[in-house]
Amino acid sequence: MVSMQETANNESWWSRLTRSKYFIYVLVSPLFLILLAYVIYPFYQTFIESFSTEDGSLANYKKFFSLESTANLEALWNSVYISVLSVITCAVVGVSMAFLLERYEFPGRKILSVLVLVPMALPPLVGVLSFTFLYGESGIFPRAVQELFNLDSVPFSLKGITGVIVVHTFTMYTYFYLTASAAIKGLDPSLEEAATSLGSSRIRIWLKVILPMLTPALVASSLLVFMIAMASYTAPLIFGVERTMTMQIYLSRTNGNLDMAATQSTILSIVSISFLILMRWYQNKRNYQNQSKGISVHRTEVRTSFMKYFSMILSVIGVIILLLPILVLILISFSVDGTWTVQVLPPAYTLEHYAALFTDERTWRPIWNSIQMSFVATIGNIIFGVAAAYVMVRSKFKGKTMLDILIMVPWALPGTVVAVNLIAAFSQPSVFSFNQVLIGTFWILPLAYFVRHLPLIFRSTSASLMQMDKSIEEAARSLGASWVTSFRRIVLPMTMTGILAGTLLAFVQGIGEFVASILIYSTSTMPLSVAIFQKMYAFQFGTACAYGVLQIFLILIVLFISQKLTNGKAGSAM
Repeated sequence: MVSMQETANNESWWSRLTRSKYFIYVLVSPLFLILLAYVIYPFYQTFIESFSTEDGSLANYKKFFSLESTANLEALWNSVYISVLSVITCAVVGVSMAFLLERYEFPGRKILSVLVLVPMALPPLVGVLSFTFLYGESGIFPRAVQELFNLDSVPFSLKGITGVIVVHTFTMYTYFYLTASAAIKGLDPSLEEAATSLGSSRIRIWLKVILPMLTPALVASSLLVFMIAMASYTAPLIFGVERTMTMQIYLSRTNGNLDMAATQSTILSIVSISFLILMRWYQNKRNYQNQSKGISVHRTEVRTSFMKYFSMILSVIGVIILLLPILVLILISFSVDGTWTVQVLPPAYTLEHYAALFTDERTWRPIWNSIQMSFVATIGNIIFGVAAAYVMVRSKFKGKTMLDILIMVPWALPGTVVAVNLIAAFSQPSVFSFNQVLIGTFWILPLAYFVRHLPLIFRSTSASLMQMDKSIEEAARSLGASWVTSFRRIVLPMTMTGILAGTLLAFVQGIGEFVASILIYSTSTMPLSVAIFQKMYAFQFGTACAYGVLQIFLILIVLFISQKLTNGKAGSAM
């Protein structure tokens, strides 16, 4: 039995440790070890593998940039071109929608302000499928026009880079809309009034006053859209754009050319991180902080009868456009597999696909796999994401900037690159995999999801911690509470809404993750997103769409819960 004196000594030792200025390094060391094992080490292994060729260390890079075989250069150009165009089109649509809905009051505005976020409920793969069914060469609208006018072939269809850009714009403009609408709410109308009184036109005010004030929001959104567009795999695949970096990496990987896949991944990583650095440099170059004391902008009501009817018609059109992708998925999810060939709409319908989701073991297995693997990854994200956020917000120590960069690097890297990094690192036993080969096992997919989505919980928890007054925690410590007690009884409850919001988002992102999954899944660990992809290519459209509707339903639940959480306490992450 341990004596009271020994217990007191142990408590004294622990108390001294938690109050020491070096205790921060005790907290940081496990986090840094995790980042070293599953971010730095896999990236290093990929970089090393890109030089491991029989023809010389730089052979793959010379082949990549060779003018004799331009496939890789064309893929690099297409990826950058598509990403830049996606940023521009998403900015135009997102900022315009934000300006319209935040600055003007008109019939239909309220319903539009809700439905404008509908594309967030479409996972990338499901979003591409819905646009294929609507506007592809065999889609509903092209076939309807062909039949209506008795044409020999469809008069139009989404394909090539145009199709990719349209899908990217529809599914990604919400990033610009969310950040721009928040920024527009905070704009001071006195700045525009002053510019107007000095004789500036509306166009000049927009270019010289409003857009510059939106710069931080636009930069943040541009980063997100560029990274996601660079990582896009499904849209180029479905719409026939064979030369993109993600497609080239997938082809190299499936053909067994792992050293070239490593080279392509390294170059794609350099491009993505370079864009990140460039946008942050541009944002920090100027100061657009609002120094005036005016009140925030109010909506202007549309008063003329013509504009009211015009806005009402546009609102109806907008609602239809926003809802169509989800409605067509629901419609086709009831169609009988194999019956929809050349008809405009599916000719036969059934409820069997939804029944099979929960009764057929083969159909249910991918759903259960995704739930399990996303749950495991999210538990890891909570532990290390919350720890990282606490350390970064509450502490000052050497290496803090480097730690912040390391946490965010996986978010800047395309999913294909993360997958190739893990393949390079864990295709053979290592100390970080406990001397086991992880490729082909259950654990490789949760590890990929953990690495990819750690920044989500880290950022949401950081936002909550920044809103919490540090003096509350300090008061508890001064009254004798240990660090563990103050963290458990004060910090966690006050930041719980931010933690839960990030947790829900990370969980649902794991369920819908496709780009990394397609490279590292095995037959026994097939996730839901890969199952949708395979059903699509087996022409089992009904089953594929039933899977997709289930994904959308899960995401809508998560968005609803997150909205409730973030509209509640002060500890909101948003």
